[in-house]
Amino acid sequence: MEQEKIAIIGGGVAAMTAALYLTEQANWQQQRQITVYQQGWRLGGKGASGRNKAMGQRIEEHGLHVWFGAYVNSFKTIETVYDKLQRPSTSALSTWQQAFKPHSFIALQEHIDEQWQTWPINFPLLPGNPANGSLDITVWDFVKMTLAWLKEWIPQCELAATGRTKSTQLTTKKPRDKYLLQHFYQQVSALVADSSSAWQTFTNDIQNLNQEITSTPSLLVDKLNQFVQSNNTLQPHLSEKKDSLVIWYIVRKLKRWLSEEIIELLDDNAELRRIYICADLAIAMLVGLIKDKVYRDGFAVINKYDFRQWLLKNGANKQYSVDSAPVRGFYDLVFAYPQGDFNKPNVEAGVAAIAMLRIALCYRGGVMWKMQAGMGDVIFAPLYELLKQRGVKFEFFHQLQQLTPGVDSTGKHCVETVLFQQQVSLNTPQEYQPLVNVKNLPCWPSEPLYQQIDSVQAELLQQNNINLESFWSDWPARYKAHFGAELPTKTLQVNEDFDRLILGVSVASLEHVCPQLLAIDANFAAQAKNVLSVATQASQLWLTKTDQQLGWQYMPASEEGPILSGFSEPFDTWAAMQNLVEKEQWPVNDTPQNIAYFCSAFPCQAYPPQTDHSFPARAKAQVKANLSQLVTTNLQPLWPSAYNNNDFDWSVLYASNATEQARLDQQYWRVNVDPSERYVLSVTGSSQYRLATDGTVFSNLLITGDWIKTGVNAGCVEAAVMAGMQTARTLCGHPAQISGEDAFQSR
Repeated sequence: MEQEKIAIIGGGVAAMTAALYLTEQANWQQQRQITVYQQGWRLGGKGASGRNKAMGQRIEEHGLHVWFGAYVNSFKTIETVYDKLQRPSTSALSTWQQAFKPHSFIALQEHIDEQWQTWPINFPLLPGNPANGSLDITVWDFVKMTLAWLKEWIPQCELAATGRTKSTQLTTKKPRDKYLLQHFYQQVSALVADSSSAWQTFTNDIQNLNQEITSTPSLLVDKLNQFVQSNNTLQPHLSEKKDSLVIWYIVRKLKRWLSEEIIELLDDNAELRRIYICADLAIAMLVGLIKDKVYRDGFAVINKYDFRQWLLKNGANKQYSVDSAPVRGFYDLVFAYPQGDFNKPNVEAGVAAIAMLRIALCYRGGVMWKMQAGMGDVIFAPLYELLKQRGVKFEFFHQLQQLTPGVDSTGKHCVETVLFQQQVSLNTPQEYQPLVNVKNLPCWPSEPLYQQIDSVQAELLQQNNINLESFWSDWPARYKAHFGAELPTKTLQVNEDFDRLILGVSVASLEHVCPQLLAIDANFAAQAKNVLSVATQASQLWLTKTDQQLGWQYMPASEEGPILSGFSEPFDTWAAMQNLVEKEQWPVNDTPQNIAYFCSAFPCQAYPPQTDHSFPARAKAQVKANLSQLVTTNLQPLWPSAYNNNDFDWSVLYASNATEQARLDQQYWRVNVDPSERYVLSVTGSSQYRLATDGTVFSNLLITGDWIKTGVNAGCVEAAVMAGMQTARTLCGHPAQISGEDAFQSR
């Protein structure tokens, strides 16, 4: 049997996931040849990281890389990688459990009375391996889990109301509402063993057909949890409509009580305000899931709304909840600011709702999991090692220029040729060897290993500070000026060099690398136009003091540093990453004590043509200015001890042979403006344009990445992994099951 030749373009999460599952079958090499073509010197895409040899082999990332405990498919995949790779026990990270550690401490920032207040949240550690979790849960499952949280919050609000002589008695008088409570009682009475006076009063009012039915908030939420857990409720085509109306009525009644009795207590009680916000958001989401018939039509039905708009539509309090720290924190998490405009947040309600519910309700272990080295070290180095062992070929320094369409033997559209620019010539006939060893851990360097590159080219690259990963690089012009010739190219021809093509570049690259394909396929063009992306900015500070020495006041029992969001721009997210110091290679007697990561969206309304070679430098200079603002002004509410009389203490920054502000120059910052580095957005109404991996008209083309149609439809590792799994399944039938991929489909 002739082998099928598969060319994979790009080395991001989705592309490498596809390669992994394509090589899972024991006899895969008898069926196919796989070659990966990668621009520059490393794999990773938006998740790439590098080690800076000149700076203590420090880890330099594209941004904050943390996984959620609800990333079921991602953990299944990385568990497979480490289990199959079987690194020796002497390796720094030989198992996935060593590579990831659960993290429970989250902090959100509230801006109250012109001051920043910290809202610390310590999620419980839950038993289990995230790889064994499931995202295949129904809307009713979400309803049940959300009501369980309301059962925790409503009694706390009721206790506060009692302490302030507020009413905790609820009455129902309208015949329709009384009818719903009678149905509710009939469903739960056999399940209840409750001798409380509140239950006895409620029972008597129901049984005696009194003119009004009396209850309390705690009673209703407690019995509502029993109601939804009963085997006799929420049955499709039986009592589902009536049961949903019961839930809708009761949570709206709880909402009215909160509005009438609790709101005026919030301004002088931070703890109660936060409980109210959680309860109010939960109620709004419950109302929306039922009123908008998400339980019947799937989460896609509400993607026509922005998430904030949907919350308002379903009764969320505008003053306290709609712009609250949890909501702002989610928008920050997914960089939901088209063109980096923080005044115009935008994310699809269905995408946001299912993501928030999964994050909070579906995790195992920790709500988050921290990588114990750079993402390149933890994810892409072991992936590369395993795929190399299996016989996958890697062609580094191949920059995609153009895909050209054609027609196959059956008359269908296909990709006929693939044009690459060969960025450098190697000085050895062997394949480029990309990894370096740092403290017994294979890692990607932060720049090419120049000793493997033709010496003249290597010197020219270094002299001109050429970034081979940049869309705006002037390397072709520099090369031509020096050698008097164009950079060499390589053309792949269908049926000769490849049979199937996996396109793993990101969505913003499509207009540059395949305009001829977009001109043929209207749906593909619509996807490229409507699935937007945004530039991001990231910085890392190496510090001479711990978080506590900087004045950070919140230390959970786990002694974890925070992952914090909802903060002021230009950097709204901070992650304390002290755990990474030991994975770097600093002088024994001169080691940083701490590391802080910051990231945010980057304002950029338009991108210049490829000939504007100075654009990345200008954008990066703006990030440095933003970083300077962060440390000189913005960080004071979080790190008060890093300031003397409101002036930042520059000695807090770890640096070698530098004083005062010059210490900032030795930190790390970057701007992610390149087409394949921009973060994929889920703006209102955009999910409908996402195609499946085989959704184009080109018979031999598979698209993959967090920008295609998955059960997430948002920019994140889990979406990229699911996309890669779908791509592999289309080609070889494996994996058969992908958790959560049908979330947006109607029942």
